[in-house]
This record gives sequence, C-alpha cells and structure tokens, in this order.
Amino acid sequence: MVLGGAAFLAGAAVGGASVNVYMVILGRVLLGVGLGFANQAVPLYLSEMAPARLRGAFSNGFQLSVGVGALAANVINFGTEKIGGGWGWRVSLALAAVPAGLLTLGALFLPETPSSLVQQGRDRRDVARLLQKVRGAGVDVGDELDDIVAAGESAAGAGGGGLRRLLVERRYRPQLVMAVAIPFFQQVTGINAIAFYAPVLLRTIGMGESASLLSAVVTGVVGVASTSASMLAVDRFGRRTLFLAGGAQMLASQVLIGAIMAAELRDSGGVGKAWAGVLILLIAVYVAGFGWSWGPLGWLVPSEIFPLEVRAAGQSVTVAVSFAFTVFVAQAFLSMLCHMKAGIFFFFAVWLAVMTAFVYLLLPETKGVPIEQMAGVWRAHWFWSRVVGPESDPDIDEERARGKL
Repeated sequence: MVLGGAAFLAGAAVGGASVNVYMVILGRVLLGVGLGFANQAVPLYLSEMAPARLRGAFSNGFQLSVGVGALAANVINFGTEKIGGGWGWRVSLALAAVPAGLLTLGALFLPETPSSLVQQGRDRRDVARLLQKVRGAGVDVGDELDDIVAAGESAAGAGGGGLRRLLVERRYRPQLVMAVAIPFFQQVTGINAIAFYAPVLLRTIGMGESASLLSAVVTGVVGVASTSASMLAVDRFGRRTLFLAGGAQMLASQVLIGAIMAAELRDSGGVGKAWAGVLILLIAVYVAGFGWSWGPLGWLVPSEIFPLEVRAAGQSVTVAVSFAFTVFVAQAFLSMLCHMKAGIFFFFAVWLAVMTAFVYLLLPETKGVPIEQMAGVWRAHWFWSRVVGPESDPDIDEERARGKL
C-alpha cells in the first residue's frame, strides 16, 4: 500500500506538471502502477483483518472508497472544465495527490495482518496480541488464532510457487475459475464503458458539455449510495442474493436502454428530451444495481476465497484480469457503439444473463465463513466437490460450510 501510494503521488506530480504528451503518458503509467499495488493489497488486507461475520461490510468499503473517488473526480472535472486559460486539466490531474497522500500516510501506521505475521514466522504470542487488539478486549480469539496458525503451517509446508500451484493443482481450480470469471464478468457488465463515456453518451442525446458532466456526477452519487446500502446488506443477505438481484436489475435496465435507443434512433435519428430523461433514470438504476452487487462483490469474493499459500497469487490474477478487460472494454466501446449503436446495450445484457446464471449455478455462499475454513465451502458444493475431491484431513470443516450454500 505504501508503494502504491508513492506511485500515485509521483503520477499526480508528473501529470500536473506535464509540458508534453509524453509526460502525461508517464504520469498515467505511474498512476496505473499505483492502482496495481493498491488493488492487490487493500482487498486482501480488509478480508484478513475483518471478523468473518462483518467481512463483507468491511471489504465493501473498498468499492465505496472507489465510488467516492470517482464521484470526487467527476465533481473536480465539472469544476475545472470552467477554468479559463486552458490549465484546468492540470488542476484535475494534480489533485490526485490528495488521496494518494492520505493512502501513503495511513498505510505507514497500519499493522500487518495476523496471517501476514504467521507467514513471516513471528511468534504465536505476537499474533495473539495483534488479533486480540483488532477484535477487542474480552473477545475469545483462541479458535480464530488456531485456524490462522494452522493455515500458516499449511502454507509453509506447501513451500513457494503460489502462482504455479494455483494454475496447476486441481484443488485450487474453483478459486482460479472465480479469479478469472468474476473480474471478467465485472467488466462486461458494461459499467466501465458507462463510467468512462457517460458524458459522451449524454452528449449524443443532445446534452451540452457541462450538463453531461453534471449528469455523470449524479450517477456517481447513486453509485456511492447503493454501495453504502450493499455494506449494510451483504453480511445479512449474503453474496449470492446481492449478485443475483443486482444482475437482474442491471439486465432489465440494459434491455430497456437498448430498446429505447433503438426505437428513437430509428424513428428520428436522435432522442428527444423526454426520452433523454428516461435514459438518464435507467442509467442511474443500472449504476445502482452495479453499486450494490457486482461493483463491491467483484472485489470481495475473490479476496476471501483463497487459502493462504496461494492468496497473494490469486489476488494478482484477479487484478490482472480486471485491468486487462478494463483496457479492452474502454478501447473497444466507442468503436462498438459506432457500429452496433443501440445493439451494444443488448450485447452487455446477454453477458449479464450469462453471469447471473454463472453465479446461480457455480458460486457458493461465503457469508460468515472464516477465511481459513473456506475450503469446506467448495467441498460441500454440488459441482466443485467433484473437482476438488474429498478432504484428506479427518478434521474437516465441511459441517460448518454446509449450511452456507
């Protein structure tokens, strides 16, 4: 997290002081490096530090912060767009140093997670003291400590090569599938296309530059509010429920947006103000569906399903897949929009139907399951139990996981 914050600071400084396009590109590269470090470290840190019964709420705070940051960026862009003299973009880029500084400073004061201490070979008493401090005085941490130490011993016995083991060994196949499928599906919901090009979309339906940026701010507010609601609901209703309900909400929104765009563009070549208002409302409904389902859960679920010996490697795969398809969707969206027109919304709707079916059939519920006991969830699942096989250790935790499906 410290390295990520330092990269953010450097990227903001270079971007704000750019004198040519190469400096702008370098600044963006440095910001990308910061994103890689932060997206790797922060979700794992939250999942390892949070108690199992509240892990969803704590981890969803990551997406809430992302949403708040995106909203702040839209507000800044709305304001700097009005600055005369052509230097407003410098202010917009340089202000990234504010959250970067907070991240770097805050990370310096954060303790390591108990799991990290075990991996570093620290004494059991040191781990117990940290765990007790995090959980609070009077809380019995004995069972959790035993699970963490046992996971650490298992990871130490397994040796290194976490990425190779994740890719090759059959017992990690469910986690590998989720590490690839969930970030892939998260991107083909179409959310980044709308986030990146919401102003472009709104200008195509007749709104001015400032009005389209303001509308992006409004959708940002909706995203933050819905993610906040997800923090309250995820540990009560479970991950699967939010995935399925949010997917259905986004699917209906995309179909309606596509139908309206197809009908209006065919009849008049443009969209009237009344229908433009309806489209903005549907985009807000879509953003809300993403904000309390695939947005936060796309980071939560991968961060909580990996055993300790492949956890860092698994999160790296998740981040890499997410960034790869973010780039692909961002680069392809405008070309697809020009060629497919309203059909692009039906394209994303098909993917939403596919991912909703995927969750229903293949993603087990992980609500309330201690992160060190997550293997039992896969062994109790109707499909993945055939892939990973039975637990060889007689002291299995399948009974705890069976009620979580």
